[in-house]
Amino acid sequence: MSSKTLPLTGEMLAAILEKHPTPFHLYDEAAIRRNARALTEAFSWNRGFKEYFAVKAAPNPYLLKLLAKEGFGADCSSLPELVLAEKVGVVGEDIMFTSNDTPPEEFQKAKELGAIINLDDVSHIPFLEACAGLPETICFRYNPGPLKKGNVIIGHPEEAKYGFTREQLFEGYRTLRDKGVKRFGIHAMVASNELDPMYFVETAEILFSLVVEISRELGIRFDYVNIGGGLGIPYRPEEEPVDLQVVSQGIRGRYEEIIEGNGCGPIDLYMECGRHITGPYGYLVARVRHIKKTYKNFAGLDACMADLMRPAMYGAYHHITVIGKQEAPHDVMYDVTGSLCENNDKFAIDRKLPELESGDVVVIHDSGAHGHAMGFNYNGKLRSAELLLREDGTVEQIRRAETVEDHFATLDFDRLEGFSV
Repeated sequence: MSSKTLPLTGEMLAAILEKHPTPFHLYDEAAIRRNARALTEAFSWNRGFKEYFAVKAAPNPYLLKLLAKEGFGADCSSLPELVLAEKVGVVGEDIMFTSNDTPPEEFQKAKELGAIINLDDVSHIPFLEACAGLPETICFRYNPGPLKKGNVIIGHPEEAKYGFTREQLFEGYRTLRDKGVKRFGIHAMVASNELDPMYFVETAEILFSLVVEISRELGIRFDYVNIGGGLGIPYRPEEEPVDLQVVSQGIRGRYEEIIEGNGCGPIDLYMECGRHITGPYGYLVARVRHIKKTYKNFAGLDACMADLMRPAMYGAYHHITVIGKQEAPHDVMYDVTGSLCENNDKFAIDRKLPELESGDVVVIHDSGAHGHAMGFNYNGKLRSAELLLREDGTVEQIRRAETVEDHFATLDFDRLEGFSV
């Protein structure tokens, strides 16, 4: 079982609340760093192993900078994410650019930065060549179709919009070879938040086998295999975290058997985890604003799904701790809601919690990935601040909360007076 504890005492949180109004996201630097080192250590048997942190999970430059210090690269999927990586000094082949339906300016920026470009479709080869030119190193994203099951977040691979078919892979690598591309990689990611360690071993096995087949048929050599991300985290207390040693040693066995056994090594192994790195070490801190009793008990927070939309979008579970009432009986059933004018704006449904009252501080766990990052401004909601609990126990604001002025910054009210209707 996973332990749903907090990285700070009630007194420490009270001191933070004196300076920072709720809601806000809080990240635990020490735990993130430990987790990053654990992943790197688990795959240290592969001398070229590199983790490219999925920027979309937590696109904050302070978090990217501390992960870069741990040797991580950045997996980017858009122009702003490329610029964000550049701003923190992550450039060159420390960037993996994995995008889809990509505009020319994003390919141009990726090539300018020297990023590894990971193409999503065979038709993108001539498109990239025309708009930016083909780099010496290139990667393809593979979609195994019915060979591999997906999960609820990404869906069935054959229905997903991502990646090359097997036949398109051979066509694409042949084209690149003939056009003078020198270095090749292959990538796949067909599940998200997966807790079964063997899922990743099986994915690696599929990719390793493809490397052998393609290398033999086309006479090319692969430099790296990116087995993607998707390592899940135990959102529910009864769930177990993914055993990294099982994943690592399972992949090592397949590598030795398939890659080394067929003379295709050495090959660098890459991953692009996001949720696994920061997810368990982020917390959404909010206050109970109203208690409403109608056909059910509703605990209305000052946060809403603009701060954390996973429960509304996926029906996802996020554990909730009520500060100061951890030991009280959890014997009152609540729907924990936000103030958005949408009925699915709920953090929990039929959740047993201690009896709540206005002003209670609640902490929603496991918001460190796809939490603040998925925020939006519908209903005029403003994105909350992000804070970092440093290793020395101090707290630093790493993103301020949005203001009404920020929300209206793209509008020109000065021209409104002369607008005729």
